[in-house]
Amino acid sequence: MTATDSRRWYALCLLCVAGFMVILDAQIVVLALPSIADGLGFSASGAQWVMSAYLLSFGGLLLLGGRVADLLGRRRVFMTGTLLFGLSSLLCGFAGTAAVLVAARAVQGVSAAVMAPTALSILLNTFEEGPERNKALALWSGSGGFGATAALLIGGPLTDVLGWQWVFFLNAPVALALLVLSPLLLRESRTEVRTRSFDPIGALTATGALVACVYAVVEAPRAGWVSPRTTGLLALAVVLALVFLRTESRTPAPLVPLRLLRARTVSGANLVVFLLGATAFGMSYTLSQYGQGVLGWSPLRFGLANVVMPLGAVAGSYAGQALVTRIGARPVAVGGLTLCALAALLLSGVPVDGGFLRDLLPALLLFGPGVGACAVAGSIAALTGVGERDSGVASGIQTAAFQIGGAFGVAVVTSASVSHTVGAERLAALTEGYQAAFTACVALAVAGIGCAWVLLRAPRSRTVEPPRSTATSATRGSTAMGPTPSATPPSASSLPGQ
Repeated sequence: MTATDSRRWYALCLLCVAGFMVILDAQIVVLALPSIADGLGFSASGAQWVMSAYLLSFGGLLLLGGRVADLLGRRRVFMTGTLLFGLSSLLCGFAGTAAVLVAARAVQGVSAAVMAPTALSILLNTFEEGPERNKALALWSGSGGFGATAALLIGGPLTDVLGWQWVFFLNAPVALALLVLSPLLLRESRTEVRTRSFDPIGALTATGALVACVYAVVEAPRAGWVSPRTTGLLALAVVLALVFLRTESRTPAPLVPLRLLRARTVSGANLVVFLLGATAFGMSYTLSQYGQGVLGWSPLRFGLANVVMPLGAVAGSYAGQALVTRIGARPVAVGGLTLCALAALLLSGVPVDGGFLRDLLPALLLFGPGVGACAVAGSIAALTGVGERDSGVASGIQTAAFQIGGAFGVAVVTSASVSHTVGAERLAALTEGYQAAFTACVALAVAGIGCAWVLLRAPRSRTVEPPRSTATSATRGSTAMGPTPSATPPSASSLPGQ
C-alpha cells in the first residue's frame, strides 16, 4: 500500500480487532472460571490451568511466531493463525471434559502467538514511521488496553446470560470475518533472503526459556516462590536464555538480531511494557476477585460497573500518541504509570462494605487512561527504528513482554493476597488480602516509572556501520524519541542502537 491508499486504515481496523481478541482471551475467562469449574468438574487448583495453558503456549512461542511471519509471508501466516484461533475457540466451547478444554486452550495460545506479532508486523510495514505510524500504534495499543480491561465487561454478561461456553464461541464469527477480509485489505510481505533459516537452536532455547519462566511464575503462588520447583524452573530459564544469547551472537541468521536488544531505548521500552502488563493484569484480576468474592456482585453487575475502565484506556491511548509526538515517549510513559500507581493506591484501602461510587470509580477513572497512555508510549519506543526485515520478531518481543508481564503480575498479586488473608472472619480476611494485592500493584507501577525515567531518554544520534544483510527491502528510517518527529526519516545507517 502507498502512503495515500485509504485501505490502510481499514486494514488497521482489521488488525486492531485481531489484537483485541488475542488480549481479551488471556483475561476473559477470569469471571467465567467458577462456572467452568462447576460445569467440568475442575479441582480448586486445576481451574487455573484454563488461564495458564493459554499463557504458557502464547508467551512461549511469540518470538518464533514473529520470525515465521517474516520468512513465510506475513499475511499468509496471519490468516493461518486466525483460522487456528477460530477452530480452537470452537473446540474450547464444545469441550466436555477438563482435559479437552485445557488442551484446546493451549492450541488457542499457539494460534494467538502467531496472530499477535504478525498483525503488529503488518501494521509496521503498512504505515511509514512518524506521526502516522504513531496514530496507528495508538489505535493498536488502545485495542490491546481495551481488551485487557474489557474482559471484565464482556466476560461477566456472557457467563451470566448465555453460559461460560460463549466466552469462547464469541471468537468464531470474529475469526471468520478476519479471514474473509484479510485478502482484500492486507498486502503480502516477507523478508527476502537467499536462504530461509528458522535458527532451530535459537528457536528451541528461546521457547524453552520463555515456557520455563512463564510456568514458574504461574505456579509460584501455589508452589511457593522459593520452592525447589519455582527456583529450578527459573534457573533453567536463565540457563536457556544464556545459551540463546550465545547462539544468536554466532549464527548468520539469528532468530532475534542482538542489535535490537543492544539499543537502550528498545530494551527499556520492553521492560516498561512488561511492568505495565504486570500492573494491568494484576489490577484487573484483583479487582474481579474483590468485586465477586467480597462485595458479592454477579459477573454481569461487575462487568457493567467496570465499563469506564476500557473506555478510559481508549481515550488514554489516543491522547498518548499525540503527546508522544510532541514531548517524547518518556514523560507519557511516566505519566501513564503514575496514574496506574495512584489508582492502585486508592484501591489499597478498599473496605469490606465497599461501594462503587465511593471506593471504585475514582480509581477506575485514573487506571484506564493510565494504561492506554503508557501502552502506546511503550509500543512507539520499542518499535521505533525497526526495519522491515526485523518487524515480525520485534513485534513478538514487544507482545511477549506485555503477556509475560501479565502472567507475572497475576502471580505476584495472588501471592500477596494469599499471604495476607488471615483472620477468623472470612470477608475481612479476604479484604485484607486484596488490599495487599493492590499495594503490590503500586510497587509494580512504581518500578515501571523508574525504568521509564532512566531508560527512555532520547538516544543521541550516531552513525554506525549497518549490519550486512541479504534482505532486499531496505530498512526504513527512524524518528528520534524526541518531541517532534522529522518529516524526512534519516537513513538506515544513522539508526540509533543498530
